Amino acid sequence: MYDYFLGGKDSFPADVAAARKVQDRQPIIRAASRENRYFLRRAVRYLAELGIDQFLDLGTGLPTQGTVHEIATGARVVYVDHDPMVIAHAHALMIGGDEHRVRIIEGDAREPHTILDHPQVVRHLDFDRPLGVLMLGLLHFIRDQEGAGDVVSEFVRPLVPGSYLAISHGTLDGFDTRLVADVRLVYENAMSYQMRTRAQISRFFTGLDMVEPGLVPATDWRPDGVTEGVPGDKIGLLAGVGVVP
Repeated sequence: MYDYFLGGKDSFPADVAAARKVQDRQPIIRAASRENRYFLRRAVRYLAELGIDQFLDLGTGLPTQGTVHEIATGARVVYVDHDPMVIAHAHALMIGGDEHRVRIIEGDAREPHTILDHPQVVRHLDFDRPLGVLMLGLLHFIRDQEGAGDVVSEFVRPLVPGSYLAISHGTLDGFDTRLVADVRLVYENAMSYQMRTRAQISRFFTGLDMVEPGLVPATDWRPDGVTEGVPGDKIGLLAGVGVVP
């Protein structure tokens, strides 16, 4: 669905059908998806400029232009997704000549230990050095009753000081609750879905120091002029980066 919203050509028919239902109810979703991608680029570029040269990208989805290893040239990256079809597609499309830098594994973010203990993660990333963990457009697909807060804590726990966590998350703030419920029903035909308020999303950064400008609309996080032009408070997507003190 995310690939479809971004204008990609690699979505499956069922994804396209569901994406169109969401878009009918929430037309802003296309702009929000692109703004999420722009935030990915800015956040990864920012971390790379700080010297972060290894990333764990959780819930990467179907590959599209501007992937993490393309932005942070030279960095080691492990991409994780729970859909075996996505993994197969990613292997075919993403790596190219970057096999020495990139790993792609199947894993469910709701089971952090299976990812953190995965041989490819253990061999490819050095948890004795700072790294960047990316949870972009992921946590609104993990409900509170599935332990979303614990999931974040488990991924942050092994990080050394100077490591970073980047999150983007759909927000309830400013949206009609009936519309949110309607969109959720479409998503829940395939997966769990829970949008959250700013205060609820902020809790995912507990114990971390927020990088300026904090948790803000995705369009307002260190903007570089590349935008869909929709006001941040209309996008329904908050984004922020925290650092392990």
